[in-house]
Amino acid sequence: MKKQILIIGQCTLHWGRMEFGNIGNYYIARPMFQQLRRVFPEHVIATTMQFSDAFCEEFSIKTLPMELYYDFNSTNNLENAIAEYESVLNSEADINSEYIEEVKASELVIDFSGDIWGENADFLGKDRFLTGCYKDMTAQKLTKTVMLAGSPGPFSEQVLEIAKKAYKGFDFVTNREPISTELLIEQGFDVTNTKNYACPSFLFEKGEESDESLQNLFSSCIGKKKVGFILCGWNFKKGPFDLWPRDNSEYKCFVKVLEQVIDNHDACIYLMSHANAFDIPPKPFLLKQGRDFPIAKQLFEILKNDGYADNVKLLDGVYSPEQTKAIISNFDVLISGRMHGAVAGLSQQIPTLIIDYGHEPKAHKLQGMAELIGEDIIVDPNNFEEMIQKAELLIESHKDVERRLGTQIEVIKESARLQFDEIRNLVLEK
Repeated sequence: MKKQILIIGQCTLHWGRMEFGNIGNYYIARPMFQQLRRVFPEHVIATTMQFSDAFCEEFSIKTLPMELYYDFNSTNNLENAIAEYESVLNSEADINSEYIEEVKASELVIDFSGDIWGENADFLGKDRFLTGCYKDMTAQKLTKTVMLAGSPGPFSEQVLEIAKKAYKGFDFVTNREPISTELLIEQGFDVTNTKNYACPSFLFEKGEESDESLQNLFSSCIGKKKVGFILCGWNFKKGPFDLWPRDNSEYKCFVKVLEQVIDNHDACIYLMSHANAFDIPPKPFLLKQGRDFPIAKQLFEILKNDGYADNVKLLDGVYSPEQTKAIISNFDVLISGRMHGAVAGLSQQIPTLIIDYGHEPKAHKLQGMAELIGEDIIVDPNNFEEMIQKAELLIESHKDVERRLGTQIEVIKESARLQFDEIRNLVLEK
């Protein structure tokens, strides 16, 4: 019988969410499974995450029901998770749990939760985070466990003690940037088994630039600096992130920055989305523009009405993650409000600024990413002076930044691969 690796975590979401929605999700998921297959070529890889048949076939994934981790149609998730945990503490307890059976069949359980291993998980569903903690602690009593590529937190007082207990129970934790670990130490977490490694998304591979749909995107910008610009709902001063419609006045800072960049450098600005969407079954699957696109379109209309139409292009196609990264490879400079949009640039040695969140909840992962890169690349979206100063500096020195990134990115990519070798060694330990 083949040995099994089980992947659970807060990224256990409905079909399509990790694969066809926010492009950054796929930037992480695909390299993760590639690397797991590299280090565990013969193991069964089972997961409660929901992927397409084609993805599962490519990586030989065994798909388990999402409800083993969290049932969106139930109000008893936490109670059921606690019952599972108590059953493994009491060997005489009689409980029928498919989750426990899958854990028992596994040499390793991996919690893959990204930046929602914390109270933000409860935006997804009632008691979502505590349910996940008890799922982790149940697995920890039965087999080896790892939390992979996380940015844990924040934690309210109501969940802090359970979070500390669950975190301490992991045999190995890899955080994808150093600030997460620093914040955990400040809050009293035991980080004995924690190491910082780069996010697997740095290993995501772009598509072919010869792709017919991409060939003519840059033909009108020959000889000019090409500046990519990605904006999302998190970057505005006013929340929530999915607020719509937005008033033109909310774009004021971004408009001023881009117009000054055009005036000073005669640059071409490429406005693009870093999120897709799709029709939910039973409708036929159709990939379409996601929630970032209306934001990019509104910004385009403002710049066009201000007389900058000749220097601004709205990328209005529906692009796969591979195509999106190939598009980004053509920019001289990238300014991104999506973290993994920034990763797509940085991983290709594109000098990149990261636009911070403009409203709560803020994301320490962005500062952590900047620290990992070793560059002063975070800008406050509510501070025009800072944004334009850093944008101007990056454009003027982009060749020097590109050279520095050339060395640093190779180190980061090796770090991203190394965490999977460490996980393999954990499993091989007797």
